[in-house]
Amino acid sequence: MRTRPRRLVVAAVALLATTAGLPATAAERQDSQARHEQLSHGGLSAAVRYTEYGIPHIVARDYKSLGFGTGWAQAADQVCTLADGFVTVRGERSRFFGPDAATDFSLSSATRNLSSDLYFRGVRQTRTVEKLLAEPAPRGPSRQVRDLMRGFAAGYNTWLKRSRITDPACKGAAWVRPVTELDVAARFYAIAVLGGQGGAVDDITGAQPPTASAAHAEGSGPAPDAGALIRAVRERTADADMGSNAVAFHGDTTADGRGLLLGNPHYPWHGGRRFWQAQQTIPGELNIAGASLLGSPTISIGYNAHVAWSHTVSTGVPFSLHRLTLDPTDPTVYLVDGGRERMKKRTVSVAVKGGAPVTRTQWWTRYGPVVASTDGELPLPWTATTAYALNDPNAANMRFADTSLGFSKARGTADVLASLARHQGLPWVNTIAADSSGHSLYTQSQVLPRVTDDLAAHCSTDLGKATYPAAGLAVLDGSRGDCAFGRDADALQPGIFGPARMPTLKDAPYAENSNDSAWLANADRPLTGYERVFGTIGTQRSPRTRGAIEDVAAMARRGGLTVRDLERQQFTNRVPVAGLAAADATKACAALPDGTATGSDGRVVDVAEACPVLAAWDRTMDTGSRGALLFDRFWRKLTAKVPAAQRWKVPFSATDPVHTPNTLNTDAPGFATALADAVAELRSAGIALDSRLGERQFIVRNGQRIPVPGGTEGMGVWNKIEPVWNAAQGGYTEVTTGSSHIQAVGWDGSRCPVARTLLTYSQSANPNSPHFSDQTRLFSGEKWVTARFCEQDILASPVLKVVRVSER
Repeated sequence: MRTRPRRLVVAAVALLATTAGLPATAAERQDSQARHEQLSHGGLSAAVRYTEYGIPHIVARDYKSLGFGTGWAQAADQVCTLADGFVTVRGERSRFFGPDAATDFSLSSATRNLSSDLYFRGVRQTRTVEKLLAEPAPRGPSRQVRDLMRGFAAGYNTWLKRSRITDPACKGAAWVRPVTELDVAARFYAIAVLGGQGGAVDDITGAQPPTASAAHAEGSGPAPDAGALIRAVRERTADADMGSNAVAFHGDTTADGRGLLLGNPHYPWHGGRRFWQAQQTIPGELNIAGASLLGSPTISIGYNAHVAWSHTVSTGVPFSLHRLTLDPTDPTVYLVDGGRERMKKRTVSVAVKGGAPVTRTQWWTRYGPVVASTDGELPLPWTATTAYALNDPNAANMRFADTSLGFSKARGTADVLASLARHQGLPWVNTIAADSSGHSLYTQSQVLPRVTDDLAAHCSTDLGKATYPAAGLAVLDGSRGDCAFGRDADALQPGIFGPARMPTLKDAPYAENSNDSAWLANADRPLTGYERVFGTIGTQRSPRTRGAIEDVAAMARRGGLTVRDLERQQFTNRVPVAGLAAADATKACAALPDGTATGSDGRVVDVAEACPVLAAWDRTMDTGSRGALLFDRFWRKLTAKVPAAQRWKVPFSATDPVHTPNTLNTDAPGFATALADAVAELRSAGIALDSRLGERQFIVRNGQRIPVPGGTEGMGVWNKIEPVWNAAQGGYTEVTTGSSHIQAVGWDGSRCPVARTLLTYSQSANPNSPHFSDQTRLFSGEKWVTARFCEQDILASPVLKVVRVSER
């Protein structure tokens, strides 16, 4: 790695060594003056100061230079992952990797490179992102965000120009190329539409009108399957790749009257939706630490001297469908209030590796793209008389970065709400925040189609009358002009809800979310009165939500909380489902005749050995837990065999939502079968029933096994881990998603927040980097990184390394 010029690096290190021995105020004054002098040279430049675990603290004189330092430092850690994402948003995956290869699903749901390219090339061809960039703020991005994006592109390009790629994933690859501000903005756009257009790419690019012969043969065609559509929407909402827990505690519950925040986002461990840690500083203007989604020049989840925030994926459905009534003579013409409107034909060509370009047509309407598929993300037909268009308001949203930047500058939870109200840019997440004054906050302030319950009642099609109450998906009559969304007076963008409509909870003793709706952000202060599109009220909660509420409510009642309590909560690894089912399962196991049960294959299995293992299990998913693996495999098989309605003897009650349903129905026919299958599976793989979890749940990094604590969504574990089962290789041998950038934050009255962080999969995806698995080993040992936020703490790092980066 070459930097310019080396003598400045040496001078900076010498300066820092000198200031470290001075009193804090003198050191800070001298360091501030030195930084100003270092960053005042012409062109873009930044100082990148690395502390333990490769965490960069980036200092710059303005936003463009801050973006420059961020782009440079991200490239140093994640160049291959970033480059792959830029290939995606340029619509060039087929050109470099072939049209039929699978994507990694980081930036869309496209199953093949060709459909990904057809969608993103269409976005480029119509200049969608450029038009959004040109919108005046706050409808469009601010000058500060534009500068950050321009600087990020310049920093990334400078790193490419001056550095040698050592990551085997893209070393010497022709697809690693310089980028532009447009590429950076297009990545923001892809993230914004993930819940809408980006989640239906195959259906958008594959939608084609029926041929004349097919239309004549089918007539009106088959009716859409409401049940299949409801399942598809619910599966998207419950996507295991995107989740999270977060809790904010009010000062009334803490030891010092100041707020506390524990953020535990559940995101993919591989690919373009990874987080990356950093601190960003513009002296006198900005000082924020946390994690960015790769490719972003702003902090996505973080903390400063006054406030901390995290996000959880919400239950709001960020798109709607509109049934089009078609002209019987032309399936590409639809009717609105009796008038004919021709669909816009978008013809897109994609370069293909080793072959001629592929050209396909997409069809767009006033509502958005036509979607059609029998087996895609949204199972909908396009017949001679009917088609469906997807309306995604986030397709007009380039405000995510400004919302996050507003959080970064916030001095309290009120400023967090103010940023949400001004920019209205979060596409599919809730926000949970706490501040140094003791305030707590939960809000589901996101960009949602303005579908009120009243509008759904008056405008839903027959399909929508099933999907809206069951899944929150509106299917509206697109032939009626009076079924348009309308506009809230405080909404920045037409057709979305304004801030006054957002479910919000202020200053509750705790405010928690684990990806259920806003209803039970605090079980003692339930939120009601919001529209169905936001989520449900009075319905059964997930095991993770139930367990989380039990834990954090007990913490709040106990009081006197500190950051140390947050650390313990993250790694309790308690299995809420075990508290409901393990004792019943153990008792039923012991009562089986002759200690045997019949498996799915009809074979009789001796399960007697399993009973004492389950009885002795400590009901956690710690790496040292014996019996955890057996229960995990049993529970997965049980839930696959026994329908939810038959699983429990005591059903759900809205009057006791945290504790119901309960009491495992061991009389269900699938119970004994699931136990037999789990025991047989482990034995056939040579795995002892009482194996320690860490012996069988691990990842391999550079040839070494690293045990992984935590458990799956279905068992309700806060420290969520979604591992990959590979019995032939010894058990769970990789992690696809789960706990990612964890932060436990409080304040002690000084200017320095009390923060502990952990990036579970570590800072770099490059196996040759020293920061490829260092934090993963901390995660394995349930240990934390003590954050270095203030100058004296950064300067005191025993591994401090200063790199001065510049365009010149």
